[in-house]
Amino acid sequence: MTSPAPRTPKGARGDLFSPQCPTRRLLDRIGTKWTSMAVKVLAEASPGEVRFAELQRRMAGVSQKMLSVTLQGLTRDGLVSRRVEPTVPPRVHYRLTELGLSLEGPLAMVRNWAEEHMAEIDRANELSREGPQAGDL
Repeated sequence: MTSPAPRTPKGARGDLFSPQCPTRRLLDRIGTKWTSMAVKVLAEASPGEVRFAELQRRMAGVSQKMLSVTLQGLTRDGLVSRRVEPTVPPRVHYRLTELGLSLEGPLAMVRNWAEEHMAEIDRANELSREGPQAGDL
């Protein structure tokens, strides 16, 4: 049996460069395209809720399983709240918490940066596929 992962004391900052720091796991979770897309869709609906099926429609290409895993992680981290209506089938609604709303700004900046610089990134990738350049040797 493995020991639980170390936790950062409440109110303390993490140290990204420490292999044991839980900040690394958090960045792995919030740094995915699916998290960024889910937070954007939920932020646009805030303070309202979005049903699971609507999230899936708005997040082109996400599978039901991946969306479910993403939302479970966001809920566990306190970024998203989940409400289930006891109907058949159950209706599941999601909304961002205050903490989740505070993540939308930083993620929006990263999304905007990616959109603005995608052509440059594509050019760099094309050059790297062509082989080493004179300055690389």
